[in-house]
Amino acid sequence: MSPPVAPPGWSRWLVPPAALSVHLSIGQAYAWSVFKPPLESALGLSGTQSALPFQLGIVMLGLSAAFGGTLVERSGPRWAMTVALVCFSSGFLLSALGASLEQYWLIVFGYGFVGGIGLGIGYISPVSTLIKWFPDRPGMATGIAIMGFGGGALIASPWSAQMLESFGSDSGGIALAFLVHGLSYAVFMLLGVLLVRVPRTEKPVADGPSVLAGPQVSARSAVRTPQFWCLWLVLCMNVTAGIGILEKAAPMITDFFADTSTPVSVTAAAGFVALLSAANMAGRIGWSSTSDLIGRKNIYRVYLGVGALMYALIALFGDASKPLFILCALVILSFYGGGFATIPAYLKDLFGTYQVGAVHGRLLTAWSLAGVLGPLIVNWIADRQEEAGRHGASLYGLSFVIMIGLLVVGFVANELVRPVHPRHHVPQPKEADRVQQSESA
Repeated sequence: MSPPVAPPGWSRWLVPPAALSVHLSIGQAYAWSVFKPPLESALGLSGTQSALPFQLGIVMLGLSAAFGGTLVERSGPRWAMTVALVCFSSGFLLSALGASLEQYWLIVFGYGFVGGIGLGIGYISPVSTLIKWFPDRPGMATGIAIMGFGGGALIASPWSAQMLESFGSDSGGIALAFLVHGLSYAVFMLLGVLLVRVPRTEKPVADGPSVLAGPQVSARSAVRTPQFWCLWLVLCMNVTAGIGILEKAAPMITDFFADTSTPVSVTAAAGFVALLSAANMAGRIGWSSTSDLIGRKNIYRVYLGVGALMYALIALFGDASKPLFILCALVILSFYGGGFATIPAYLKDLFGTYQVGAVHGRLLTAWSLAGVLGPLIVNWIADRQEEAGRHGASLYGLSFVIMIGLLVVGFVANELVRPVHPRHHVPQPKEADRVQQSESA
């Protein structure tokens, strides 16, 4: 399924809305914590168990992006958005069936495995197209689209909470909420499928001049460079630190202030999730646009260095001040979102626009590990601390210290990034065409 080529005079500013329709939908994943308490209550699950669909979804996001990246480059964004629509919506429908039958494994399979494939393919579907439409401002362009993924929970969190309140938080109510999600997102994502276009210069003419300019590195060569693995580590550490809060956001803020005179209600906790989503979304466009001005390495110094400071403030003083806790969490989530939106432009700077979508897909395997590592650290430690008789903020102190250490590791990895050695460059446009043909075969 090839997307229609944009006619002469077609505005490039129609591409970001097409990408947003997909990213706002699959960004629902960040509202998973709203479903955790009802699932734990209805199906008798622990915090670690209720995180499994989300964790598997992030694992499949990275794996499907890595293995499907080259295919997305070859088949185009419309094909990728269609696959994402089918998988993501089907995942919700399978989860609805699993909740109705009280078969948790089916929720894990539907939301985590099938839906996770939709997450991965949908996430990378517009990236290379946006960079080709906006070569002058790649950070801003990818930030506009990818902010939708961060902002998805801004819509999904209160929407999901309202459905659970209306339908009930038992297994039947959860099933109905999943069903409504699946059908609604299918319609919304279809808008992006119909709207997306590629620039007329996307594909080089076979015997004519190539549109590729500047140093270019193929996806196969990119993964053999130290720069790729430094960025892999940078992304993994930044994502682990952010997702550790995001996945458990609603129960975390409830636990932090449970023993105070101003406990946090369920509704307020859902509002906190929505605030985090807003920060995640704002960071994706704000920080990525800033990276166009100050450079990618400098902006990651901010993400990782200041992020470690924010975690330290929460660990030391978070339970004493609700505004401080919320402010630090919002800053961390803005860096988390900014890191995602900036990484495609960082890759473009190092490896060029040639096969940047495929390189990006391979790099997202870092997200797969982080999607397991972040929730596992926070949930497993919290469960063990609770078994030891601790409560409140003390459930999270150790996990926050670990997050600080991981951010420091990411900071060091970012400092090691250097320009790619010319031996990895595709030397000539015609050679680039031959490499692309051989790697697509």
